[in-house]
Amino acid sequence: MSDLSRRPDGAVVGEVLPHESADLHVTGHALYTDDLVHRTRDVLHAHPVQAPHTHARVAAIRHDAALSVPGVVRVLTGDDVPGVNDAGVKHDEPLFPDEVMFHGHAVCWVLGETLEAARLGAAAVEVEYEPLPAVVGVRDAIAQGSFQGGHPSVARGDVEASLAGAAHVFSGETEMAGQEHFYLETQCALAHVDEAGQVFVQSSTQHPSETQEVVAHVLGRASHAVTVQCLRMGGGFGGKEMQPHGFAAVAALGAVLTGRPVRVRLTRQQDMTMTGKRHGVLAQWRAGFDDEGHLLALDATLTSDGGWSLDLSEPVLARALCHVDNAYWIPDVRLHGRIARTHQASSTAFRGFGGPQGMLVVEDVLGRCAPALGLDPAELRRRNFYAEGQETPYGQPVRHPDRLAAAWEQLAASAGLDERRAEIASYNREHEHTKRALAVTPAKFGISFNFTAFNQAGALVHVYKDGSVLVNHGGTEMGQGLHTKMLQVAATALGVPLARVRLAPTRTDKVPNTSATAASSSADLNGAAVKHACEQIRARLVEVDGGRGLAWEELVRQAYFARVQLWAAGFYRTEGLRWDVALMRGHPFKYFAYGVAAAEVEVDGFTGAHRTRRVDIVHDVGDSLSPLVDLGQIEGGFVQGAGWLTLEDLRWDDSDGAGRGRLLTHAASTYKLPSFSELPEEMHVSLLEHAHEDGAVYGSKAVGEPPLMLAFAVREALRAAAAAFGPDGAGVALAAPATPEAVYWAIEAARAGRGDPGLVTGLPGLVPDQPAPDDPPLHPRSAQAVAEVPAEVRA
Repeated sequence: MSDLSRRPDGAVVGEVLPHESADLHVTGHALYTDDLVHRTRDVLHAHPVQAPHTHARVAAIRHDAALSVPGVVRVLTGDDVPGVNDAGVKHDEPLFPDEVMFHGHAVCWVLGETLEAARLGAAAVEVEYEPLPAVVGVRDAIAQGSFQGGHPSVARGDVEASLAGAAHVFSGETEMAGQEHFYLETQCALAHVDEAGQVFVQSSTQHPSETQEVVAHVLGRASHAVTVQCLRMGGGFGGKEMQPHGFAAVAALGAVLTGRPVRVRLTRQQDMTMTGKRHGVLAQWRAGFDDEGHLLALDATLTSDGGWSLDLSEPVLARALCHVDNAYWIPDVRLHGRIARTHQASSTAFRGFGGPQGMLVVEDVLGRCAPALGLDPAELRRRNFYAEGQETPYGQPVRHPDRLAAAWEQLAASAGLDERRAEIASYNREHEHTKRALAVTPAKFGISFNFTAFNQAGALVHVYKDGSVLVNHGGTEMGQGLHTKMLQVAATALGVPLARVRLAPTRTDKVPNTSATAASSSADLNGAAVKHACEQIRARLVEVDGGRGLAWEELVRQAYFARVQLWAAGFYRTEGLRWDVALMRGHPFKYFAYGVAAAEVEVDGFTGAHRTRRVDIVHDVGDSLSPLVDLGQIEGGFVQGAGWLTLEDLRWDDSDGAGRGRLLTHAASTYKLPSFSELPEEMHVSLLEHAHEDGAVYGSKAVGEPPLMLAFAVREALRAAAAAFGPDGAGVALAAPATPEAVYWAIEAARAGRGDPGLVTGLPGLVPDQPAPDDPPLHPRSAQAVAEVPAEVRA
């Protein structure tokens, strides 16, 4: 067992503890970025001037009328930028654009004494636009050949030969929508300049160091002249990894130009129209199976909707390609990826970071092909699991695949799956207008940033003369419990009670050059850095103690008088990673997190309305650092995944009218989120036992993202329930999200005996080898609208 993963006796890690700020959250005493406005004097408020066009050239901006509005102090435009007029790290996101690239794009900002003054001032700004044609959606981009970024590929073996020799070959399409982050706290920043000209920005950001970099290059200053702090976030889910930088830069620019603090806080509608979402993806695929249902080959092209700029679309796509295999051994694989450039807000990171989109492809393949193969979908999945000694398509050995099988068997026993399947079959025979179904799906998710340089972290730990401990680390808290785990790690490493340790807010002048709090890696990275810092201090104190067994406070006191250093900087970098981004080959992940979920649903045959009756989950978090926190993350991740797959239906105006490209679902009234009524009536979550992860901090594993993919079980159960309205053994296509409308159309297809017309048997060549097909298929988003193809066509 490695020193990093070994736990001492009496460890604070592993204890069942509440979130360190839980009482502050529920009492309303927790401070967020915008709460600081009321503690700051003479704050100016910023309001965007948003373009009413989806794509247009900005011909002129006239803001004299705005300056005449009472309370308006200044209008910020591109002419005011002393540095680089760009809010992105790819330099393809002008902070003040000359060309509008999506409906609601901010072309300038108005500063006012009050938010209402700024709003009225923004309404008074006159902007002259020259409208341009707009590309809306992935299919429109494919038709017009509108792409951006690289075209990565992952390949192994001879796909064509394998498909030619397969007993069963199927082709189809899988289309999945994006997802709105809908964090409770919208994008927010508060900036001021001190007497020395130093810029201090409070920002709701998952990546303070990158926010610092962008603010610095907009202002034309060095990074040491800008400090960014994040107290906590009211949710992030990836939406605050790249998106906050521009808003922080606007606040900082306003503060520098006016000498007064400037606040930027988006309304909910502004946040939904101006910020990126999860990447929607269209996948075209071919799959070959043998007579026993073993998956022999998979050929797929994934086209993601990147929006107007690259943002994080390239690494998101890379991770998607690296997760198409999910939990399954596929001997021959060929995966292409490409990024559509559309006139929509730039798609960005979202919990899972492409992994859910990639994994949904193979889960859709198996769910649709199982009836055609005459196999139960759960059995088809189980017999294709990875085994010891097998590698992923990109060349990484799959360690501990037995854990996936163990979780599957543990779930089957604890959830009573066999008995419940019999009960469901009986229920369905007796009920004509409602049907139930049960589905089981696995998840295998790689943990580490797929940009190797990000797999590092720092920490700064202070021990004061009274024995109290202050911990700074590079991770940010967005409600996920990272700070709770870091407190437990520090207390364990120092051997002190938890009450002696406090966390300081995350800020760039304490721990520099930090990575984003993302990729589910923050506890691994920052925990190891905190442990490293604490162990340095502990080693010095052991020498002072000399075997006397002094109490902690006395030991610290004597160390101080002996002039022993009582603070330390810790550092950690993940070892064993290697990744060739050009070849898409290597060992990009430290380990895989595994999980299995079973979901039981009931569907109404008249409306397609559905409810999740019960969910059972067994998930692998290694030796948990904080079990209560991890259970909450598993539950929350699962529900968020179920929202993406069954409820959250983003819609843009795709007409040819004046509103083309406008986001139609721009508020809680038009965008359906999971609520208490959508939660499973029963939810049983267990942590996989005997799952110590050697080489990770105190034997733990990441938990933030992997549980989201367990929600595939809900979608697959809905597919089975819809099919139950038709003849035995029939399969149906199901749109993603599987809204009640989509489920209803699947039910109608089952009743009519149409089955899955989008599943084509034995037709080669559906998936193009080249990045852009000459004749892209066109059909509406609903899966049932694919043109019918005879089910028995064979190659």
